[in-house]
Formats: sequence, C-alpha cells, structure tokens
Amino acid sequence: MISDHSVAAAPSPVQIAVLESVAPHMRHNPYGSYETLRVAGPFVPGPHDTHLVTRHSEAQAIMQDPRWSHAEEPDLLHGDSDVELPGSFLWMEPPEHTRLRGLVSKAFTARTVSGMRDYAERLVGELLDKALAQGEVDLLDALAYPLPLSMICDLLGVPAEAHEHVRSMSTGIARGLDPDVLLSPEELAARTTAVNDFLEFFGDLVDQRRKAPRPDLITALVQAEDAGARLTRTELLGTLLILVVAGHETTVNLIGNGVLALIRNPEEFARLGAFPELSEPAVDEVLRYDAPVHLTTRTAHADITVSGRTFAEGEAVIVLLASANRDPLAFPDADRFDIARYARGSRAERHLSFGLGLHYCLGAPLARLEMSAALRAIAGRVRSMTLLEEPPYRPNVVVRGMSQLRVRLEPR
Repeated sequence: MISDHSVAAAPSPVQIAVLESVAPHMRHNPYGSYETLRVAGPFVPGPHDTHLVTRHSEAQAIMQDPRWSHAEEPDLLHGDSDVELPGSFLWMEPPEHTRLRGLVSKAFTARTVSGMRDYAERLVGELLDKALAQGEVDLLDALAYPLPLSMICDLLGVPAEAHEHVRSMSTGIARGLDPDVLLSPEELAARTTAVNDFLEFFGDLVDQRRKAPRPDLITALVQAEDAGARLTRTELLGTLLILVVAGHETTVNLIGNGVLALIRNPEEFARLGAFPELSEPAVDEVLRYDAPVHLTTRTAHADITVSGRTFAEGEAVIVLLASANRDPLAFPDADRFDIARYARGSRAERHLSFGLGLHYCLGAPLARLEMSAALRAIAGRVRSMTLLEEPPYRPNVVVRGMSQLRVRLEPR
C-alpha cells in the first residue's frame, strides 16, 4: 500500500491559477486565470507571504488609502538584485513623493499636454500613411513604438539620433521591473546593462543641460535642482528613468492592445469608423479591457481592515489591476470590448489602469492624447485591418505586451 504521505498532493485549481497568472506561456491570455482567482475570493494567498487582490472593490479601497505604501515595492520584487534601480517618486511616499512629483507635474498637466495635440496628430498621420503604403507591417514597429518614443524623447530633450538607443534601454528596464525570481540570469544581466547605460546616457544629458540650458524637461529639472528644490542627482536620474519607461513602454502596449482589440472585434472597429468621436472614450475601454500594466504592490503601514480581512502592519499585497478591471461585480459584461462603455453620459465604474490616489499616473494626459490620436487616425484612414498571425507576447508580467503585431492594412 502506498502511504498518503509518499504522494505529493496535486495543486488545487487556485494554486494553478496563481502560477499561470504570471507564467510566460500564459502572457497571451492570463484572463482565465484571473477569473479563477476572483471566484476564489478577493484575497488569494500569493508568493512571499503576500496576498493577491483580485477584485475591483478591494483593489480600489487599497489603492486610494494612503495607509497602504508603494515605497516597499523595490525590496518586495527585487530584494536580492545586484543592481539598484535609481529611486523615483513612484516608489516614495510623502513628503518626498510630494516634492518630487510636484517638480515634474507641470509638464504633464492637461493644459500643457493639449498643446502637444497638433504634433501628436501630425506624427500619427505620417506614421500611419507610411504603414498603409507598405500594406503589411508590424504595427508595433510602424506606429506603437515610434509615437510615444518620439513624444517622450522630444519632451525630455533627447536628440533624434538617440531615440533608438533610448528604446533599447527602456525595453531592458521594462523587463527588469518583473520580480527577480521570474527573470533568467541573462535577463538580470540585461537589466544591469540597461540601467547602467541609462545612467551614463542621461547623466551626460543632465551635465550638458546644466552648462547649456534648453527649453525641455531635463533642463527644467536641472534648474529646479539648482534653485534649491533638494532634487539630488540620483533622484533626478530616477525620475527620468520612470518617465521614459512609463511614458514609452506602457503606451506602446496600450496602442498595440487597442489595435488588437479592434481587429478581434470588427463590429467595434466599424463603430469607431462611423463615430470617430468615440476615439476618446475608447481609450478608457482599452485601458480597462486589456491594461498595459497588470499589477502593482502595496504594503500596510498600519493594521488595516478591508472587506472583513485585517492586514497587520507590514503585510504586503499584490494588486492585480487587470483582474480588477475585468471584475463582473464592477463591470457588466466585463469580458466584452465596448468602445462606448465610457462615452459621455455613461455611468461605468472607474478602471484602475492609471492607479488611484497619491500614485495616480502622472503621464495619464499624455497617454490619453497619444492613444486617442492613434484611434482617430485609424478610424479616418484605415478601411480594414487583418491579423496576419497570432501575435507573440513578451514574457513581461508587470508591463505586459506583444513583441510583434503583424497586420495587413487597407486604406479608406
């Protein structure tokens, strides 16, 4: 007879879902795993004594409560790292967070970003016309990468000839945002190289702007430092790092995800063509339906009770943003892509893709501008989009997206 103790217990469906929610081979569609986790409850045991927050109500409550801190995320995800990502306000709490965010926020106000609309629309038009002339393209390379890359580099003051170098560094860092346990030795080494290259490249730009100021964001941050705003060199470079990665990689995935959703939902593509004014509310639906950032972390700075569950001070949670955005308790017909869900007069629940509270995405106005410009141009210029192959996905868990999106385009 075989002893019960001699046979390892089979993992439960929930344990399998936890593993598959971060598995590289499930990057193309982790939403089935998220559904299993939501059914299991709002809080599911996760790795390293954390809990996964699976539902919208609980995720929203945690993210808008300042007693939950984001500052511990580097230690939580990269505790044994051999390279230290330079600190930015993303991983700080007040008063440091307030000070640093305040220095950068003026560059991303709705009024400031609206002044970039003409440039964004002209750039999108040029990129899309070139793609239409080719007929069959990788739309990530043709549109999704060059649009936000050009926008954030121009805002910062990066020379045009260095844009591709910035893209390469950004890609390596974005992969390195995933928990270290999910990265191969080669990926860890690539992150180290990308971070060091970034610090050297942008350090040189900072030095140049200190000697010869220009009308760009790097100069503004350097001058704020010189004016006694207590912005250290490390803080300045850390802020630039997060602006580049958050202002580039996430928007690449946002555009790619939106195009793929339109291709797979041809009735919604036809609807966008008939009503191009839906391009702006459609941005929010893409963010809800297929978010470019799938998770974030929070650590309790007090004993906090959420939905009947008390977390002790120091306990950490992993908020599954993309799961919360598909929660049927918050969104009717949550797995349906509906570009009018957030149209004027609608009463749809708020998605969590830009975050909430202190850590609401600083670059949200710019991302909205870039995505709405892309959608409006597609609505006006493209008659049909055909997927040439199922798109492969990068293994990234935190900043999730495709590595290629090959399509056939036909002009109107």
